[in-house]
Amino acid sequence: MRVAFLGLGIMGHAMASNLVKAGHEVTVWNRTPGKTVEGARVGSSPAEAAQGVEVVWMCVSDTSAVEGILLGPQGVEQSLADGMTVVDSSTISPSATRRFAQRLRAKGADYVDAPVTGSKIGAENGTLIFIVGGEEAAIEKIKPLFAAMGKIFFRMGETGKGQAAKLVMNLQIALIYEGFAEALTLAAKFGIDAETLLPLINKSMVHSGVVEYKAPFVLNRDFSPNFPLRLMRKDIHLALDAAREMRVKLPGLETVEEIYDLAAEEGQADLDYAATLTLLEKWAGVEVKGAAA
Repeated sequence: MRVAFLGLGIMGHAMASNLVKAGHEVTVWNRTPGKTVEGARVGSSPAEAAQGVEVVWMCVSDTSAVEGILLGPQGVEQSLADGMTVVDSSTISPSATRRFAQRLRAKGADYVDAPVTGSKIGAENGTLIFIVGGEEAAIEKIKPLFAAMGKIFFRMGETGKGQAAKLVMNLQIALIYEGFAEALTLAAKFGIDAETLLPLINKSMVHSGVVEYKAPFVLNRDFSPNFPLRLMRKDIHLALDAAREMRVKLPGLETVEEIYDLAAEEGQADLDYAATLTLLEKWAGVEVKGAAA
Protein backbone atom coordinates (compact mmCIF):
# COMPACT_ATOMS: atom_id res chain seq x y z
CA MET A 1 0.00 0.00 0.00
CA ARG A 2 1.03 3.63 -0.47
CA VAL A 3 1.39 5.12 3.02
CA ALA A 4 2.36 8.52 4.42
CA PHE A 5 3.73 8.06 7.95
CA LEU A 6 3.82 11.28 9.95
CA GLY A 7 5.80 11.37 13.19
CA LEU A 8 9.17 9.62 13.69
CA GLY A 9 9.54 9.66 17.46
CA ILE A 10 10.24 6.78 19.85
CA MET A 11 7.33 4.76 18.45
CA GLY A 12 6.80 6.19 14.97
CA HIS A 13 10.28 5.58 13.57
CA ALA A 14 10.12 1.86 14.33
CA MET A 15 6.53 1.60 13.08
CA ALA A 16 7.40 3.25 9.76
CA SER A 17 10.47 1.03 9.41
CA ASN A 18 8.33 -2.07 9.83
CA LEU A 19 5.97 -0.86 7.10
CA VAL A 20 8.92 -0.49 4.73
CA LYS A 21 10.21 -3.96 5.65
CA ALA A 22 6.77 -5.39 4.90
CA GLY A 23 6.99 -4.05 1.34
CA HIS A 24 4.75 -0.99 1.57
CA GLU A 25 5.59 2.22 -0.30
CA VAL A 26 6.20 4.71 2.52
CA THR A 27 6.69 8.47 2.61
CA VAL A 28 7.69 9.90 5.99
CA TRP A 29 7.55 13.33 7.58
CA ASN A 30 8.62 14.55 11.01
CA ARG A 31 8.10 17.89 12.75
CA THR A 32 11.82 18.08 13.57
CA PRO A 33 13.71 17.89 10.25
CA GLY A 34 16.53 15.42 9.73
CA LYS A 35 14.89 12.15 10.72
CA THR A 36 14.63 9.54 7.99
CA VAL A 37 13.65 5.89 7.59
CA GLU A 38 15.74 3.63 5.37
CA GLY A 39 13.81 2.75 2.23
CA ALA A 40 11.23 5.53 2.67
CA ARG A 41 10.85 8.80 0.79
CA VAL A 42 10.88 12.01 2.88
CA GLY A 43 8.02 14.49 2.47
CA SER A 44 8.53 18.22 2.88
CA SER A 45 5.21 18.72 4.72
CA PRO A 46 2.20 16.66 5.84
CA ALA A 47 0.30 17.82 2.75
CA GLU A 48 3.11 16.87 0.38
CA ALA A 49 3.69 13.51 2.06
CA ALA A 50 -0.02 12.70 1.80
CA GLN A 51 -0.34 13.42 -1.93
CA GLY A 52 -1.43 10.32 -3.84
CA VAL A 53 -1.32 7.88 -0.92
CA GLU A 54 -4.00 5.44 0.18
CA VAL A 55 -3.37 5.80 3.92
CA VAL A 56 -2.05 8.60 6.12
CA TRP A 57 -0.79 7.27 9.46
CA MET A 58 0.08 9.61 12.34
CA CYS A 59 1.98 8.97 15.56
CA VAL A 60 2.77 12.20 17.41
CA SER A 61 2.80 13.48 20.95
CA ASP A 62 -0.49 15.21 21.67
CA THR A 63 -3.83 16.59 20.50
CA SER A 64 -2.46 19.93 19.30
CA ALA A 65 0.20 18.19 17.21
CA VAL A 66 -2.45 16.04 15.50
CA GLU A 67 -4.60 19.10 14.84
CA GLY A 68 -1.68 20.95 13.26
CA ILE A 69 -0.74 18.00 11.05
CA LEU A 70 -4.30 17.53 9.86
CA LEU A 71 -5.65 21.06 9.65
CA GLY A 72 -2.65 23.39 9.65
CA PRO A 73 -1.44 25.53 6.72
CA GLN A 74 0.48 22.57 5.20
CA GLY A 75 -1.81 19.94 6.70
CA VAL A 76 -3.10 16.63 5.39
CA GLU A 77 -6.52 18.18 4.76
CA GLN A 78 -5.13 19.87 1.65
CA SER A 79 -4.31 16.51 0.06
CA LEU A 80 -7.41 14.53 1.01
CA ALA A 81 -9.03 12.43 -1.71
CA ASP A 82 -12.12 10.24 -1.79
CA GLY A 83 -11.41 6.85 -0.26
CA MET A 84 -8.26 7.91 1.58
CA THR A 85 -7.95 6.59 5.14
CA VAL A 86 -6.41 8.65 7.95
CA VAL A 87 -5.22 6.66 10.98
CA ASP A 88 -4.05 8.16 14.26
CA SER A 89 -1.84 6.13 16.59
CA SER A 90 -1.17 9.09 18.87
CA THR A 91 -2.87 9.14 22.26
CA ILE A 92 -5.12 12.19 22.27
CA SER A 93 -8.50 13.52 23.39
CA PRO A 94 -11.45 11.29 22.38
CA SER A 95 -13.71 14.31 21.84
CA ALA A 96 -11.11 16.01 19.61
CA THR A 97 -10.78 12.74 17.69
CA ARG A 98 -14.48 12.73 16.92
CA ARG A 99 -14.26 16.35 15.79
CA PHE A 100 -11.32 15.67 13.46
CA ALA A 101 -13.08 12.60 12.03
CA GLN A 102 -16.24 14.54 11.27
CA ARG A 103 -14.33 17.22 9.38
CA LEU A 104 -12.27 14.76 7.34
CA ARG A 105 -15.23 12.54 6.52
CA ALA A 106 -17.03 15.55 5.10
CA LYS A 107 -14.25 15.61 2.50
CA GLY A 108 -14.53 11.92 1.62
CA ALA A 109 -11.84 10.40 3.85
CA ASP A 110 -12.22 7.63 6.42
CA TYR A 111 -10.84 8.21 9.92
CA VAL A 112 -9.63 5.54 12.32
CA ASP A 113 -8.19 6.12 15.78
CA ALA A 114 -5.68 3.38 16.60
CA PRO A 115 -3.52 4.20 19.63
CA VAL A 116 -1.11 1.47 20.65
CA THR A 117 0.16 -0.36 23.69
CA GLY A 118 3.46 -2.21 23.78
CA SER A 119 5.95 0.62 24.28
CA LYS A 120 9.25 1.12 22.47
CA ILE A 121 10.17 -2.57 22.45
CA GLY A 122 6.82 -3.55 20.93
CA ALA A 123 7.25 -0.94 18.19
CA GLU A 124 10.74 -2.19 17.35
CA ASN A 125 9.70 -5.87 17.35
CA GLY A 126 6.44 -5.33 15.44
CA THR A 127 4.39 -6.67 18.34
CA LEU A 128 2.25 -3.64 19.17
CA ILE A 129 -1.38 -4.02 20.20
CA PHE A 130 -3.67 -1.55 18.43
CA ILE A 131 -6.75 -0.20 20.24
CA VAL A 132 -9.08 0.81 17.45
CA GLY A 133 -12.12 3.00 16.89
CA GLY A 134 -13.76 3.40 13.49
CA GLU A 135 -16.00 1.91 10.84
CA GLU A 136 -15.45 -1.79 10.17
CA ALA A 137 -15.01 -1.26 6.41
CA ALA A 138 -12.24 1.30 6.97
CA ILE A 139 -10.50 -0.99 9.46
CA GLU A 140 -10.69 -3.92 7.03
CA LYS A 141 -8.74 -1.91 4.42
CA ILE A 142 -5.80 -1.27 6.74
CA LYS A 143 -5.44 -4.77 8.20
CA PRO A 144 -2.20 -5.40 6.23
CA LEU A 145 -0.68 -2.35 7.91
CA PHE A 146 -1.72 -3.50 11.38
CA ALA A 147 -0.10 -6.86 10.58
CA ALA A 148 3.18 -5.19 9.61
CA MET A 149 3.46 -3.23 12.86
CA GLY A 150 1.70 -5.32 15.49
CA LYS A 151 0.48 -8.70 16.59
CA ILE A 152 -3.20 -7.94 17.14
CA PHE A 153 -5.84 -5.22 17.18
CA PHE A 154 -9.03 -4.78 19.17
CA ARG A 155 -11.94 -2.75 17.79
CA MET A 156 -13.60 -0.86 20.63
CA GLY A 157 -16.46 0.59 18.55
CA GLU A 158 -16.97 3.76 16.56
CA THR A 159 -14.46 6.59 16.13
CA GLY A 160 -13.16 7.98 19.42
CA LYS A 161 -13.60 4.76 21.38
CA GLY A 162 -10.10 3.60 20.55
CA GLN A 163 -8.72 6.73 22.21
CA ALA A 164 -11.11 6.34 25.15
CA ALA A 165 -10.03 2.73 25.69
CA LYS A 166 -6.34 3.71 25.50
CA LEU A 167 -6.86 6.27 28.27
CA VAL A 168 -8.62 3.62 30.34
CA MET A 169 -5.66 1.28 29.81
CA ASN A 170 -3.06 3.89 30.76
CA LEU A 171 -5.10 4.87 33.81
CA GLN A 172 -4.69 1.28 35.04
CA ILE A 173 -0.98 1.12 34.15
CA ALA A 174 -0.27 4.34 36.06
CA LEU A 175 -2.17 3.15 39.15
CA ILE A 176 -0.70 -0.38 39.10
CA TYR A 177 2.86 0.85 38.70
CA GLU A 178 2.47 3.46 41.44
CA GLY A 179 1.19 0.78 43.81
CA PHE A 180 4.20 -1.37 42.93
CA ALA A 181 6.61 1.55 43.46
CA GLU A 182 5.07 2.40 46.83
CA ALA A 183 5.24 -1.25 47.90
CA LEU A 184 8.93 -1.47 46.96
CA THR A 185 9.67 1.76 48.82
CA LEU A 186 7.96 0.61 52.02
CA ALA A 187 9.61 -2.81 51.73
CA ALA A 188 13.02 -1.14 51.44
CA LYS A 189 12.28 0.89 54.56
CA PHE A 190 11.48 -2.39 56.36
CA GLY A 191 14.78 -3.81 55.11
CA ILE A 192 13.15 -6.29 52.72
CA ASP A 193 15.25 -6.79 49.59
CA ALA A 194 13.38 -6.21 46.32
CA GLU A 195 14.81 -9.38 44.75
CA THR A 196 13.44 -11.34 47.71
CA LEU A 197 10.02 -9.71 47.45
CA LEU A 198 9.50 -10.08 43.70
CA PRO A 199 9.12 -13.89 43.59
CA LEU A 200 6.35 -13.56 46.20
CA ILE A 201 4.62 -10.84 44.16
CA ASN A 202 4.85 -12.90 40.98
CA LYS A 203 3.32 -16.00 42.60
CA SER A 204 0.49 -14.15 44.31
CA MET A 205 -2.73 -12.50 43.19
CA VAL A 206 -1.00 -9.10 42.94
CA HIS A 207 1.11 -10.31 40.02
CA SER A 208 0.58 -8.19 36.90
CA GLY A 209 2.00 -7.61 33.44
CA VAL A 210 3.02 -4.10 34.50
CA VAL A 211 5.10 -5.47 37.38
CA GLU A 212 6.58 -8.24 35.24
CA TYR A 213 7.63 -5.75 32.55
CA LYS A 214 8.96 -2.97 34.78
CA ALA A 215 10.65 -4.97 37.56
CA PRO A 216 13.89 -5.74 35.65
CA PHE A 217 14.33 -2.07 34.75
CA VAL A 218 13.72 -1.01 38.35
CA LEU A 219 16.16 -3.56 39.75
CA ASN A 220 18.83 -2.36 37.30
CA ARG A 221 18.08 1.32 38.02
CA ASP A 222 17.45 1.75 34.30
CA PHE A 223 15.05 4.65 33.80
CA SER A 224 15.86 5.28 30.14
CA PRO A 225 12.60 6.06 28.33
CA ASN A 226 10.59 3.13 26.99
CA PHE A 227 7.55 5.29 27.69
CA PRO A 228 8.62 8.78 28.83
CA LEU A 229 7.14 10.15 32.02
CA ARG A 230 6.06 13.32 30.19
CA LEU A 231 3.84 11.25 27.87
CA MET A 232 2.28 9.22 30.69
CA ARG A 233 1.68 12.50 32.51
CA LYS A 234 -0.01 13.84 29.37
CA ASP A 235 -2.21 10.75 29.21
CA ILE A 236 -3.15 11.09 32.88
CA HIS A 237 -4.22 14.69 32.20
CA LEU A 238 -6.22 13.52 29.16
CA ALA A 239 -7.97 10.83 31.21
CA LEU A 240 -8.88 13.32 33.93
CA ASP A 241 -10.12 15.85 31.35
CA ALA A 242 -12.23 13.16 29.69
CA ALA A 243 -13.57 12.05 33.07
CA ARG A 244 -14.67 15.60 33.84
CA GLU A 245 -16.43 15.77 30.46
CA MET A 246 -18.25 12.54 31.35
CA ARG A 247 -18.92 13.65 34.96
CA VAL A 248 -16.85 10.82 36.43
CA LYS A 249 -14.67 11.18 39.54
CA LEU A 250 -11.23 9.46 39.55
CA PRO A 251 -9.73 10.12 43.00
CA GLY A 252 -6.92 7.57 42.68
CA LEU A 253 -5.70 9.02 39.40
CA GLU A 254 -5.94 12.55 40.78
CA THR A 255 -3.46 11.54 43.50
CA VAL A 256 -1.11 9.88 41.00
CA GLU A 257 -1.29 13.03 38.87
CA GLU A 258 0.29 14.95 41.75
CA ILE A 259 3.21 12.50 41.84
CA TYR A 260 3.80 12.96 38.10
CA ASP A 261 3.61 16.73 38.37
CA LEU A 262 6.22 16.70 41.14
CA ALA A 263 8.42 14.24 39.24
CA ALA A 264 8.33 16.55 36.21
CA GLU A 265 9.36 19.46 38.44
CA GLU A 266 12.28 17.30 39.65
CA GLY A 267 13.55 17.03 36.07
CA GLN A 268 12.33 13.50 35.35
CA ALA A 269 10.02 14.32 32.42
CA ASP A 270 12.21 12.68 29.79
CA LEU A 271 12.96 9.56 31.85
CA ASP A 272 10.72 6.50 31.81
CA TYR A 273 7.57 6.85 33.90
CA ALA A 274 9.06 4.20 36.22
CA ALA A 275 11.27 7.03 37.54
CA THR A 276 8.41 8.15 39.80
CA LEU A 277 9.91 5.55 42.15
CA THR A 278 12.90 7.84 42.74
CA LEU A 279 10.62 10.52 44.16
CA LEU A 280 9.19 8.06 46.69
CA GLU A 281 12.71 6.89 47.54
CA LYS A 282 13.84 10.47 48.12
CA TRP A 283 10.99 11.11 50.56
CA ALA A 284 11.62 7.81 52.39
CA GLY A 285 15.42 8.01 52.42
CA VAL A 286 15.89 4.60 50.79
CA GLU A 287 16.89 3.16 47.42
CA VAL A 288 15.41 0.13 45.67
CA LYS A 289 17.79 -1.88 43.50
CA GLY A 290 18.92 -5.38 42.61
CA ALA A 291 22.31 -6.94 43.07
CA ALA A 292 23.28 -6.24 39.44
CA ALA A 293 22.83 -2.49 39.94
